[in-house]
Amino acid sequence: MSQPVNKIDLSYILLAAFAVLSSWLLHEFAHYVVGTILGNKMVMSLNTVYPVSGHYLHDSDHLRVSAAGPVITMLEAVVIFLVMRKRNKIHLYPFLFVCFYMRLLAMIISLTNINDEARISKALGIGTFNLPLLVNGVLLYLLWKISKQYAFSTKFNLLNLLLIVFFSSIIILADQFFLVVIIN
Repeated sequence: MSQPVNKIDLSYILLAAFAVLSSWLLHEFAHYVVGTILGNKMVMSLNTVYPVSGHYLHDSDHLRVSAAGPVITMLEAVVIFLVMRKRNKIHLYPFLFVCFYMRLLAMIISLTNINDEARISKALGIGTFNLPLLVNGVLLYLLWKISKQYAFSTKFNLLNLLLIVFFSSIIILADQFFLVVIIN
């Protein structure tokens, strides 16, 4: 077991920024790829993917595109969790943390604007928040297990949360105010 970590230096802050940006882009890119594979001409910005025409070619495309982002985010979290469990890779922690935060934020946003897992959950007829709660429960469990294994301090976890919220907010605000189109 590792010693508790209480210090976050500049290199860790930069790593957290990279974790947020790369995880966010990977999530959105998964939406984009599935939409494109299904034959839809898609646009990808920092925080959203949508069909150029404003609608999908088939009704089922929206659910498939919605599922792609969370699936890749869950896969990212599981891979990082497994690597961290087997090897001493403390600097992967922000990547795991951001996976949880992204899906938690999506669930919270779904209270007013239905998002990926909530959209799928509702379409499956299992209640709007059952799938988001399941996904977040799994991600929280992975985060908790790694935090316990590495003996991360509460301070370290709170600082990670603050960093991830800060860098995520930059992405969200940049997308809202500047509509940073990545792929068109």
